[in-house]
Amino acid sequence: MKKIAALDIGLKRVGVAFCFDNSIVLPQNAIRVHSKEQAVRDLKKLLEEWGINKVVVGIPKGGSSEEEMSKIIKDFVKELDLDMEIDYVDESFSSYEAKELMKGKIKQKRDGRIDSIAAKIILERYLGI
Repeated sequence: MKKIAALDIGLKRVGVAFCFDNSIVLPQNAIRVHSKEQAVRDLKKLLEEWGINKVVVGIPKGGSSEEEMSKIIKDFVKELDLDMEIDYVDESFSSYEAKELMKGKIKQKRDGRIDSIAAKIILERYLGI
């Protein structure tokens, strides 16, 4: 069975969610980005610890600013140097949807929970659940 991780890669945090049974997606603690090298190291370690063998990466679709962010995301994933299947999927509105889901539940929005909820949404869409 595939152990799948979804990543919502941003400039300040990387949201992470896991699925081990194709039916329940669990958001994890987001990884804060202090430097690209540190974030790559921390994320790679997390994926290895959980035995992840497939990664789904949210990528923006659309205008020129989205193209720039797509390049940043793809460069980041390339730095991870993962020996596993990687799928890029449209992340449109996942962060907005995550914020709406958490409205009134999260006071400190910079702790990464929204980012990991967005990763959860990306993975649920990918799996069709």
